[in-house]
Amino acid sequence: MKQSPINFEDKFAKFSEHFSPKIIAQMNDYHFKLGRFQGDFIWHKHADTDEVFIVLEGAMRIDFRDSSVDLREGEMFVVPKGIEHKPFADKECKIILVEPENTVNTGDSGGDMTAETNVWI
Repeated sequence: MKQSPINFEDKFAKFSEHFSPKIIAQMNDYHFKLGRFQGDFIWHKHADTDEVFIVLEGAMRIDFRDSSVDLREGEMFVVPKGIEHKPFADKECKIILVEPENTVNTGDSGGDMTAETNVWI
């Protein structure tokens, strides 16, 4: 087994699309994904899992039907399973998502913004 660190800058250089997370590591049944967010995503929820957002660069907001959470560089937030939410970033924001393998980015909503799952970079 080759052991080497994962460099976030190197991985981010491999893709430019927004709201299309890419897997960079796996721990047990969980994927660590890098994502670029900009603009408005869609309302969705994940019925069976929490979702972790960690902001590496920039800022974003997670809207809920009755409130919102602002996240800046160096901050994280856990969206509990079954809670409808909608990410938003005014300018490009680079994040890490931590979620179970095979988690679909649009949750139960589907649609045009559904990214291909299980894409490793």
